[in-house]
Amino acid sequence: MQSNRNNLALGVILILLGVWLLAARFVPGLEFWVSARLGWPLFVIGAGGLLLLIGLLTGAVEMAVPACIVGGIGGILYWQNLTGDWASWAYAWALIPGFAGFGSMISGILRGRTASALREGIGTILFSLALFAVFASFLGGRQYFGPYWPLLLILFGVWILLRGLFRSNPH
Repeated sequence: MQSNRNNLALGVILILLGVWLLAARFVPGLEFWVSARLGWPLFVIGAGGLLLLIGLLTGAVEMAVPACIVGGIGGILYWQNLTGDWASWAYAWALIPGFAGFGSMISGILRGRTASALREGIGTILFSLALFAVFASFLGGRQYFGPYWPLLLILFGVWILLRGLFRSNPH
């Protein structure tokens, strides 16, 4: 039963994607949206959306994690493609755990575990932002944070401290 649902969802998605790409070949103006020069990172973002859609249609809400990772990487690539700042990959990779944290939050919320999903996801996102700030400050991304990048580390440390102080002890 589950396998049939998976096949149906994937088949419909592939047919729709194929129709869109075929139409772009023959309908004037649509080729802009599939231009390899201007929008190729949108295909990576779309792949993330496709993974999320497949997960939702098949009931595999855990697919939100890889979907957010793929879509987030597509977002980084889109920004790099627009700005030409390909060297930013030296520190932009540090955002990937945050994408996983966001996907984990979506998955947990869809499973009905909202509080724990938010707690875990926000922690992962904050950790990822702290990593990003540290690596960006040392590897060429200073222009994004200026002299205030240590504030992210301080905020992350305060969050971890408060979380440890107010965590309910099961013993």
